Amino acid sequence: MEFLAIQQAAATLDWTFYVPLTVLIALIVLGVPIWVSIGLGTLGMLTFTETLPQSMFGEALFDGIDAFALIAVPLFILTGDALVRSGLSDKLLDVAEASVGGLRTGLGNSTTLGCGFFACISGSDAAGAAAVGRMTIHRLVERGYPLPAACALVASGACTGILIPPSIAYIVIGLVLGMSASTLFLAAAIPGVMVMMSVMITNMVLNRLHGFEGERAPFSWRRWLATVWDARWALFVPVVILGGIYSGIFTPTEAASVAVVVVVIIGLYQGRLGLGDIPRMLESSARVCGVIVPIIAVSLPLAQTLASLDIPQTLVGGIGSLTDSSTVIILLMIGILILAGCVMETTPNIVILSPLLLPLAQSVGMNEFHFAILMVTTLGLGFITPPLGLNLFVVSGLTRCSVLAIARYAFPFVLGMLLVVLLIAFVPWLSTWGLG
Repeated sequence: MEFLAIQQAAATLDWTFYVPLTVLIALIVLGVPIWVSIGLGTLGMLTFTETLPQSMFGEALFDGIDAFALIAVPLFILTGDALVRSGLSDKLLDVAEASVGGLRTGLGNSTTLGCGFFACISGSDAAGAAAVGRMTIHRLVERGYPLPAACALVASGACTGILIPPSIAYIVIGLVLGMSASTLFLAAAIPGVMVMMSVMITNMVLNRLHGFEGERAPFSWRRWLATVWDARWALFVPVVILGGIYSGIFTPTEAASVAVVVVVIIGLYQGRLGLGDIPRMLESSARVCGVIVPIIAVSLPLAQTLASLDIPQTLVGGIGSLTDSSTVIILLMIGILILAGCVMETTPNIVILSPLLLPLAQSVGMNEFHFAILMVTTLGLGFITPPLGLNLFVVSGLTRCSVLAIARYAFPFVLGMLLVVLLIAFVPWLSTWGLG
């Protein structure tokens, strides 16, 4: 009976659905802002299919952004900006270099570890690529890395921005699917560290093959302790954020608020941040939020429209009729997410694909948290894969190096991250260990 219901739902899909869907895709391809494309496509579906009243669009539009958790997005962006302007990000990189600089490929791995530190505060990958890239790319070149290789390493390490908690991507997918951001942060801890380690290991292999770093400084406990003490205020920030969230003292939004206040107070106290910097920080945060928030706002009416048309169930039934192998279905989902990440940013991908793919994932035994971690991690590959490759363009803008040249050196890092994606997909414990 269930299969017949799915077939019947699929049969009712005609031009009234496919024409608005085609318009939505065409607008995205033509470069129309994502939120405008989704909004017009959703209105078209509501108008022609008449499954729901058009008044629902306006109501759902405001419901989509009327969420306390959403306040965390501009606050984490603001924290990352304040971290760079106050110079605390430099201190984090110093700690990273003192920790692993004595190893072979020490500067490369300390760059990756620095990206991980920055991810623990900002929740943004592009911001991490820009901040860490400004401080490390020229040093990597001096150490023997070709410029494209140095850029590729920074771009790959910065992918941890959306993978290591706190992450804006997990806040967004939590809102779209109605999941707890705090629980998602806990579930993402091991996968995020695994991605960072995959970048480090790949860099070590490349160094063995090409000998980029010809010298290294021996590890010194005295230097390490001195560096950690000098960076104590910078290290205090991720301790406040993650410690507060994981201990249950703060919600992610409250932790972001506290982090902003802490970083600004430290910057003002040390004289590295002035009152005149605050308006510029607020403007920078507002610009980024002006891209993310409208997309989230139109996500709810789109999700409700697709649900009313039984699109998720139709997708599950269609793929189920092709194969009953859970392995093939999981690999198919990963392929869809990799292709989507190559051509579109993470937020619209989450908005459009997560409500469609979640029922498919559940049909093969995944719970919603396992699916969310797999989705965000897989979409993270898109930051270093053309044609979109946001991190590639960020570091290219910093150095004027060709995006394609950087992408060639980034390919081994993509393979390393893909291996982590497959481990997450087929070893559920990695993302469900802390869920009880």
